Formats: sequence, structure tokens, C-alpha cells
Amino acid sequence: MGELEIKRIATETRETRETKITATINLDGTGDYEIKTGDPMFDHLVEQLSRHSLIDINLIAEGDSITDEHHLIEDVSIMLGRLLKTALGESKGIYRMGFALIPLDEVLARVAVDLSGRGYAVVRTELEGVMIGTFNGELVEHFLARFAIESGMNLNAQVLEGTDPHHKAEALFKGLARSLRTAIKIDPAISGVIPSTKGSL
Repeated sequence: MGELEIKRIATETRETRETKITATINLDGTGDYEIKTGDPMFDHLVEQLSRHSLIDINLIAEGDSITDEHHLIEDVSIMLGRLLKTALGESKGIYRMGFALIPLDEVLARVAVDLSGRGYAVVRTELEGVMIGTFNGELVEHFLARFAIESGMNLNAQVLEGTDPHHKAEALFKGLARSLRTAIKIDPAISGVIPSTKGSL
């Protein structure tokens, strides 16, 4: 089987006293998704991640009754980050880095990623102390940072301007998606080669 034919798919079920989650991702998908977390806004954000990255995501998650759904969002981000890392395998031939500027009405968000194997995040959402419907806006930063750490991704995500909380959250998730869409793509010039001077990520 050639390098380009390797299936970059990962699946996992994770169950704790706080959450029960089953998820599958396909890095070479078309952006198809089935997202059910019990929170319509969180579903919407993960759907944006799938659609605009072209990563197929099937996610069924149940959380405890903590009001702000902290446990649910944290555990979903942990699982999706680990699945991304697993599906990438040795990361042979990928572009590795990606960048996006996302306008959404009055909002402008900037996101850059490096699938370097070193999890680190700088995230500025401007959503501290803000609710988006029943969704705690502070959990957007928490999701992005934990996702980066668990996947071994260097992430810089910032809202540069704008006021609407929904637009800020959605622009950040779209920016992550578009950055990943570039970073996970196989570069035909180096297919089969790990994109690092060290020989590994």
C-alpha cells in the first residue's frame, strides 16, 4: 500500500464518571459530520470544525449536570486532540503548518497551527465572562488550548476585532478548521517524508 493510500482514521470511546464520549475522525474526508453533545452551540462549533477542515467527525457525547458543561467540553477536546494525533501517525508528507484569517461580519480572527508534535497554545478569544446563549464563552479558549496540547499542536488563535460573542467563537473554530485543512494535507513534493529536519515530530 502506498503512502497516499494509508487510511488516516482514528476512533475511540472514553467513559469517566463525568462524561461518556464516542468519536471517530477521518482526516481524508469531505467534511461530513454527525455531532451530538446535548449543547446546540457546541454542536454548531464542532460542525464548523468538521465542515471547513474537510475532516469527517462523528461525535456522540454525554456530560454530567455541571451548569457550564466544563467537563463535557474538556473531555471532547481531549478526545478529538488525541484522535487527531493518532490519525496523523508519523505525519509523513503533511504540509504541517497552516494559517487562516477569518472574517465573520464585524469580527476578524487569526489562527495559525504547526503540527510539530509539541503541544502549546496561545489563545485570546475576548470571551471572558460572556455567555453565548447558554454556552459559557470562556470554554472556547479552554477547548482550543486543550485540543492543541492533546494533539501535539502549536496553536496561536486570536480575535483581532469585533464585538458579537457568537461571531468570535465561530470565527475561531473556522480559523482552526481552515488552518488544519492546509496542515494535514499531503504535500506531493515530500510524500513519505516526515516534515522536520530532526527526522521525526
